Amino acid sequence: MSGEEKSRVSGETSRSGNSPVLPTVNPQAEKGQHQAGFSVHPAFYVVVWICCSSSVILFNKWLLDTLNFRYPVILTTYHQVFATVMTQAMARFTTLLDGRKNVKMTGRVYLRAVVPIGLFFSLSLICGNLTYLYLSVAFIQMLKATTPVAVLISGWCLGVTKPNLRQFLNVSAIVVGVIIASFGEIHFVLVGVLYQIAGVIFEALRLTMVQRLLSSADFKMDPLVSVYYFAPVCALMNGLVALIWEVPKVTMDEVYHVGLFTFFLNGCCAFMLNVSVVLLIGKTSAVVLTLCGVLKDILLVIASMMIWGTQVTALQFFGYSIALGGMVYYKLGFEQLKGYIGEGNRQWAEFGARKPVLRKLTIIIASAFVLFTLFGGLAPTYAPEYDPRKLSLSNNPWAKPGVKN
Repeated sequence: MSGEEKSRVSGETSRSGNSPVLPTVNPQAEKGQHQAGFSVHPAFYVVVWICCSSSVILFNKWLLDTLNFRYPVILTTYHQVFATVMTQAMARFTTLLDGRKNVKMTGRVYLRAVVPIGLFFSLSLICGNLTYLYLSVAFIQMLKATTPVAVLISGWCLGVTKPNLRQFLNVSAIVVGVIIASFGEIHFVLVGVLYQIAGVIFEALRLTMVQRLLSSADFKMDPLVSVYYFAPVCALMNGLVALIWEVPKVTMDEVYHVGLFTFFLNGCCAFMLNVSVVLLIGKTSAVVLTLCGVLKDILLVIASMMIWGTQVTALQFFGYSIALGGMVYYKLGFEQLKGYIGEGNRQWAEFGARKPVLRKLTIIIASAFVLFTLFGGLAPTYAPEYDPRKLSLSNNPWAKPGVKN
């Protein structure tokens, strides 16, 4: 075939107006991109979870200690009743609890699994709230760092996991750090420490039993569905304890002193914590949750220092740093932790190359914040004439002199 006979066919040829035209963009992909433009960044869910979790702890401390509503079991019962009402309403009017339909819950399973878990959950909540009457939020968070150790040991005792010497050595740093932090605590109240230790043990048993229950595919449930099943049991058990222990003592004047609207907000905060956990799951990884939990604990310690003037010594800073480092190492492992540290260094270097001024400003602000927090916590230990408790008592007519923040 000669060159003259060759004819070139290209896209320049005219098309009939009636001929079909193939789409240049996949409609489903275009739709997905359009929807992605309105998606919420995972960091938003992380911030919401940290805010909700921290708010519940600070709110409970403020109610039980600062406002002098010294009935932690009644408060716990109220939270569970509030959660029961809300989850029942959501199950009927929303789709957030449709996951419960996939759970093969029977009366036998409810009595043999849900009720015992609810019992330990109730005990952990009661002990946790009782602790606020005796210890500061900062020291409570330090003691809570031992939870992974308790979960590991309870898993061995209940046969969920096999004993492992290497794992035990990995969590030893957490125990050592908490012991050091305890020696540095200025207002050490043995009763409060015992309540917190009991709360950690009950929480570890609960988590281990939940792990055993959820090992079956028939009982997989998200946190909100678990609240749907466990809240009624916890409300009943806590209510029985409250009827015997606290209801005969409480007066309506004490309730009105706090305010019904304040109680409503407190219940909303406690319930929103469960909702925020559901929203967070699937948006981030377990690594992010671990690191965010550490960040939340640090922020709570700082908040306790700023709100209640809690004295945190250098020994406590040192011990708590060891405990947090041990907890991160235990949950992530050396190789994974090494990889994330390397990735973090690379991202930080790229950030410095793109915005060197902003990087320097970030370092200066962070350094100033750390120094302010450190010396703010150490100052009372070097100034004996300064007593933040006396100052807070003079400004707070409801605080009791015998109770330590």
